[in-house]
Amino acid sequence: MKHIVAELVANALANLPELAGAAADLSIEGTVERTRDASHGDFASNIAMRLAKPARKSPRDIAASIVESLGDNPDLEKVEIAGPGFINFHLSPAAYHAELESILDQGERYGRQAPKDGPKILLEFVSANPTGPLHVGHGRGASYGATVGNLLEAVGYPVHREYYVNDAGRQMDILGASVWLRWLEANGVDVDFPEGGYRGEYIREIAAAIDTSGIEPVTADAVSGGLPENTADTADAYVDALVARCKELHGEDGFDRIRQQSLESIRDEIRDDLEAFGVHFDEWFSEQSLTKSNRVDDALAVLEERGMLYEKDGATWFPSTRFGDDKDRVVVRENGVKTYFASDIAYHFDKRERGYDHLIDILGADHHGYVTRVRGGLEAMGYEADDLEVQFVQFVTLYRSGERVQMGTRSGQFDTLRQLREEVGTDAARFYYVMRSNDQHLDFDLDVAKSQSSDNPVYYIQYAHARVASVFGKLAERSLAWDAVNAKATMDNLSSPQEKSLMTALSRYPEVVELAANNRAPQHLVHYLRDLAADFHSWYNAHKFIEDPDELRDARLALCATTRVVIANGLGILGVSAPEKM
Repeated sequence: MKHIVAELVANALANLPELAGAAADLSIEGTVERTRDASHGDFASNIAMRLAKPARKSPRDIAASIVESLGDNPDLEKVEIAGPGFINFHLSPAAYHAELESILDQGERYGRQAPKDGPKILLEFVSANPTGPLHVGHGRGASYGATVGNLLEAVGYPVHREYYVNDAGRQMDILGASVWLRWLEANGVDVDFPEGGYRGEYIREIAAAIDTSGIEPVTADAVSGGLPENTADTADAYVDALVARCKELHGEDGFDRIRQQSLESIRDEIRDDLEAFGVHFDEWFSEQSLTKSNRVDDALAVLEERGMLYEKDGATWFPSTRFGDDKDRVVVRENGVKTYFASDIAYHFDKRERGYDHLIDILGADHHGYVTRVRGGLEAMGYEADDLEVQFVQFVTLYRSGERVQMGTRSGQFDTLRQLREEVGTDAARFYYVMRSNDQHLDFDLDVAKSQSSDNPVYYIQYAHARVASVFGKLAERSLAWDAVNAKATMDNLSSPQEKSLMTALSRYPEVVELAANNRAPQHLVHYLRDLAADFHSWYNAHKFIEDPDELRDARLALCATTRVVIANGLGILGVSAPEKM
């Protein structure tokens, strides 16, 4: 309803040429805010103070002129000037009734804005290394990223969701070596498993499933002879030596077969887990494709042309300190191997070259140092550093029966996203992951998430939706029908303080969606839905529906129906279902 007040102010200014010019570059809607105190009206505007300097008039005089220019309007019950020049707007019941009608008419489109021409947004999130199943920490990034994407689309932005598959580099070699050793083990070859390898049971499962035709088992001596000791201090050297030994024994092609099958197995499992979690991507972008398409070379060539590379100690360096980094970064090592950083630059270069205007990366909290250098890379290639926006997702601590759950990918001691989803359900997991700001640590209490009580906010909200459905079910049981057309004509009957409170809450929904989208803050929507459910439950417990006279019943059922629409729309953005029965 904020737009109603903004339009009224804009129309009033149009009738005041001496003020209209001063307000030409001003966002009228930006001057309008909901009041915190109902005694100050529904909305307040500080436009008079904003115009005082350019118009060379006192704020109260400007406010008086605007109020006088408003004239009579059915949407306004009262307008007041307060303090130094605030304009307080008290909306009429008719304005709220019209909003209810709009909710009924728009249904699932309510709260969604018309598509915008741009900017085109590429939203990258999760992008977990395909070296093991997704764990509960990845689940938070998935839920947050998916919800941010839904919010941005709801306010009209074109959004492309992308998963960056880190399928190149050393970690993939370690994965391949880990699977190879478990395959040898299954074939009776006992080799000391590396400290730096991937140890989860899933590695054995992959080893049992891959096609190793043409790859013959070898002896333990052939595998481990001459290798470094397998200790914590020599973990990296030992696992790297195992990778080299596998290539030596089975050839590059043989090792690549094992590695690629391992990668594809984990990648497919990740995709399946995310789909089951209600998280969908428009594209799964392979890091390998950057090399195959010469995109890394292209990006480095641009940097070279712009004088943004230099040679030192046989390596090629990017001067990232020019852009605020704590040190310069190597992009090509002395041996000619390109670094992960080179791939990162190339990937973001590719994003911009594909025509995306604004890049949003959602990363784990341990990636803070990454931002400055990648923004520097974009800037060095001629783009704006602000083209890249980075949101960090803090860590998750999982509690079960009051005990902290230990997690660690290589150790195999972790709860996977799949296990979490099976234990608490997708709805609870999606909801709880976005309850807090993404930059705050999250303690995830499984016991609360599974409880069916008002202590569980997702249950509390879903129960409100189910309650509405039950009302209409009871109506049918009594062979009664809701006359939606008549309801629109009888909304004057919605006059109690609880009904005003509920109508006010419902009308806030589009504003909350926009706020949450613009601030990349789904928790605003979470808190709103919880408060809306509380308003509904309070009203529901205090009123009768079926026994009322027809006109009052239709009006109150309209309030029920609009509540159902808004709750379902909000839960849909969060990736949470809106059940009819509970």
